[in-house]
Amino acid sequence: MTSDQTPDQTSDPMPSRTSPSPTSSPAPEPAEGSAALASTRVGQGPARVAFIHGLMGRGRNFTGVAQALSEDFTIELIDMPDHGGSPWTDGVDYRRIADRVAEHLRSGLAADGPVHLLGHSMGGKVAMVLALRHPELVDRLVVVDISPRTAPMATGQFDHLLGSLLRMDLDALGTRAEADEVLARDVPDERIRGFLLQNLRRDAGAFTWQPNVRMLHANLAEIGGFPEPAFEDDPERTFDRPVLWLAGAESDYILDEDVPAMKALFPKVVKVSIRGAGHWVHADQPERFVAAVRTFLTAD
Repeated sequence: MTSDQTPDQTSDPMPSRTSPSPTSSPAPEPAEGSAALASTRVGQGPARVAFIHGLMGRGRNFTGVAQALSEDFTIELIDMPDHGGSPWTDGVDYRRIADRVAEHLRSGLAADGPVHLLGHSMGGKVAMVLALRHPELVDRLVVVDISPRTAPMATGQFDHLLGSLLRMDLDALGTRAEADEVLARDVPDERIRGFLLQNLRRDAGAFTWQPNVRMLHANLAEIGGFPEPAFEDDPERTFDRPVLWLAGAESDYILDEDVPAMKALFPKVVKVSIRGAGHWVHADQPERFVAAVRTFLTAD
């Protein structure tokens, strides 16, 4: 069930392409009466793929991957609720988030039929729940470095990271450099700080967090959970289309004991481990990540 990506590739930025630059444009809004999720389209390929990012991310985190796939696919990079440019909510419920993303797809990218769906981390949980609740919208599913189980998050890395953001006095900041200096006291890893500070915005001259950081921090237990069942009206429902389960070989987000639960929900799952990658597989090994996704989505 498990295989390794073995090509001798580097972790440099996305490879250059000989094709013209992909187009990038806002995606259509959902049907009238619903709160629109923010998203961006990349590429004009014949097959359609929607990407869902992880906690404290945003759709554009996958821009490099989308550009590398743009010859073959039209990719929609979606901002989840409470992230990026999408509206805020008052809590975390994976069924509700999945239904909201499904509505967005149904009125846009998936209006003419099912699309491929890729989700990373928290977005991977959303993608799994969406596939189980709305299988008519999903052709093939890619789940990146997450499992359909409950994992403690109220303590640990994300509790520390989001708590660090909330402790920052944004009113006292004059520049992004100052924000980086302040955050470095709690988050010494420059790469992680950069990921977090992408969410810092100026509003009327003052810095604010674009994601709903306080609500997300208060709901870390819910974020670490997984709804059982994902679809209440049919607790035994499975998703019977092909599923790629991508794991970072150096990550501990997918455990051996997660395999039975994953196979029970997704009988056609294939697990692939990406050498040299941690939890942020697409950032750690972008070329290997793209190769694995392309191979899976274009297979007969």
